[in-house]
This record gives sequence, C-alpha cells and structure tokens, in this order.
Amino acid sequence: MPMNASASRRQDLLKIDAASETERIVAGIREVVVSRFHRKGAVVGVSGGIDSAVVAFLCARALGPERVLVLFTPEADSSPESLRLGKLVAEKLGAPSQLENITPLLQAAGCYERRDAAIRRLVPEYTARHKCKIVLPNLLSSDRYPIFHLVVQAPDGNTKHVRLTAETYLGILAATNLKQRTRKLIEYYYGDLKHYVVAGTPNRLEYDQGFFVKYGDGAADLKPIAHLYKSQVYQLAAFLEVPQEIQSRVPTTDTYSLEQSQEEFYFSLSLEKMDLCLYGKNQGMPAAEIAPMVGLPERQVERVYALIDGKRNAARYLHSSPVLMEPIDLPLVQD
Repeated sequence: MPMNASASRRQDLLKIDAASETERIVAGIREVVVSRFHRKGAVVGVSGGIDSAVVAFLCARALGPERVLVLFTPEADSSPESLRLGKLVAEKLGAPSQLENITPLLQAAGCYERRDAAIRRLVPEYTARHKCKIVLPNLLSSDRYPIFHLVVQAPDGNTKHVRLTAETYLGILAATNLKQRTRKLIEYYYGDLKHYVVAGTPNRLEYDQGFFVKYGDGAADLKPIAHLYKSQVYQLAAFLEVPQEIQSRVPTTDTYSLEQSQEEFYFSLSLEKMDLCLYGKNQGMPAAEIAPMVGLPERQVERVYALIDGKRNAARYLHSSPVLMEPIDLPLVQD
C-alpha cells in the first residue's frame, strides 16, 4: 500500500462524527444520572489532561454546568501546570469547583515515607530532596519484554537509572497507588455530600490495558468515554472547544516528582501508534495490514499485539468485581 494511501486510511480508521457521538454520550449520561441512579449531578476529578476535561464538558452538556462539580486534588508531587489547566476547565464551563490538597492525607497514610523506603532498597542515598519516576523502555528499542526502570534525580541534578527489582517496584507502586485511592475517597465524599454520581475519565486504551488503579481512578459510577480511543477523545475535545492548551498538552501521569509521560510510564509506544494497534487487534486485522498505517515493521506490530494480550490478562484482576462464593439474586424493584 502506498504511503499516502496508508496515511489516509490511518486517519479514517478512528474518525468519528464528533457531533453525533457527543449527543449520544450526553443522552447516556442523563439517563444514568437522572433516571437510573436518581442523582442530582456529577463530580468530575479534573487533572488538567484531555480525558478529564472532555468528561467534564460532556457532563456539563448533559446536566448543566451548575450541576457539575469540578474537583482538583493536587498533592506534593503534582505539577502546578495541572492545577492551572484544570481551573481553565471550570472557568470555561462556568461550573463550580473545589480544591482539596491531599498531601496531608497522604503524609498521614505514609505514602511518601513508604515510597522513599522502597526506593532506598536500590538507591540508599535517596532522600526527600531527590526526585524520581519509573519508566519503561521504548517498545521499539529492544525485542525483550519491557522492564521498569527507576530514574532518580539528585538535588544537584545528576540522574541515575536503575533496573527495578520486583520487590522495589511493588513497594513503589503500592505507595503511589495511595494517591489515586485518596483522590477517589475525596470524590465520593463530595458525591455523597451533594447527592451526585462520580464520573470516571478513562479512555478505551487505558480501560482495555489496565492503566488505572483498582478502587482508585478505576472506581466510578459511570465512565462516559471508556469506549473511545485516545484519538477519538481528541476529536470530541476539538468539537467541545476544550481549551487549546489542554488539547496540545502531552498526556502525563502527574504521579511522580519527575515529569513523566504516559508513554514512558506504561505504554512504551506513542499513544497514536498504540491506538491504531489496539484498533487493529480489536478488529482482527493481521499485523501485516496494520503495520503500514502505524509505520512499523510487521514483526514489531506482532510484538505490540502480544503485549496487548499480556496487559489484558493482567487487567482482569483490575476489572473484576468482588467474587462471591455463591451467586445472590437481587431482583430489580421497579420505581
């Protein structure tokens, strides 16, 4: 397939009618919030990223901006830019907002202390003045299964890259997951206080591949964009007129003290390429067919397909509901 034809088809694969998709989602939000759950509005935790901004805009269309609470929950490692951009969302919508700095809660739970203790197993000199993040190598840089590395930056700016052991990785992960679970704690506080639902913000790539914390950002009463690929979320953002600064921002995790993209933390490939590979996988397209559109050799697309399967298997636990030893029938009571 000629390169120009590949590029044209790549654009068409994930193209949606943003106007009609918006109206369909808006109608769905109204049905869930008002008719099914009998709630008054929605709480949306807004991070300054594209997904949470789009969800806030959709909820505002569905329920009215006055019935959407835009919630900011920064902590010690959060980028000030995230809060600034999040406030743009509330201002553009004219929606009420609430700022809750969760640093004291995380300190009380030992989040930072536990994380730092885990890091010191590999980097004994690590202190509270150091910065850190965990990263995956680029998927294309090696044929080996990607292994997480720890990046530590000393106060003088010198950095160290260390391959993570399973023990240290799990220690860091368990500690930092407290951030997402604490955020959800605050979201549900305001949900109960105002008799609102809590709206989740994962896109399809995140939902499918398990890029969320169980009972953290994975918890919600509805997830309006979980069926949309990341590139489709951007199409909705343009239609909804989400602030341009948010549309052009590189997606980040905003979890570690060093700046970190979602690509280097979890997907190890550009989000655009991951979108296309996931779509190809879902549609049963052979690697040879999707490879020209992604701009990768067939062998590497096959490797991406295998990693997609691997992450799906790992995500089964994240998606699972509590397991009952015996099924319990709960008849639906009509209103």
